[in-house]
Amino acid sequence: MSKFLSQEWLDETRKMADGQPERMGASARLQYVLTAAPDGGDLKYYWVIVDGKLLESGLGELDDTEITLTLSYADGMLIQKGELDSNAAFMQGRVKVSGNTPKLMALLPITQSPEYKQLQREINEITDY
Repeated sequence: MSKFLSQEWLDETRKMADGQPERMGASARLQYVLTAAPDGGDLKYYWVIVDGKLLESGLGELDDTEITLTLSYADGMLIQKGELDSNAAFMQGRVKVSGNTPKLMALLPITQSPEYKQLQREINEITDY
């Protein structure tokens, strides 16, 4: 099992996402900022998604970020576990978004696909929270 949001976990989950279907036009450079992380500070990680495929992920900051999502570490964990819907968290103001919002909106349908939901269940099985 990999610790949630460790580099090992990001690498493992990126490999697991290889089987996701291509979604033309669903591309973005995403920066995540999780506040109140266990070490007391902010935890930053990023994803590079091209046509629905997660091509790159890592701890730290991404150059040329198009979208930044800021949320608490606790809410990030609840979303990953499937206990908090990411769309609901956004609507409730628990996820703050800055940057290219239309690009983010183009990614949202992916999170409702059966393939994505299955991937989330598989990721939870290998995650140490």
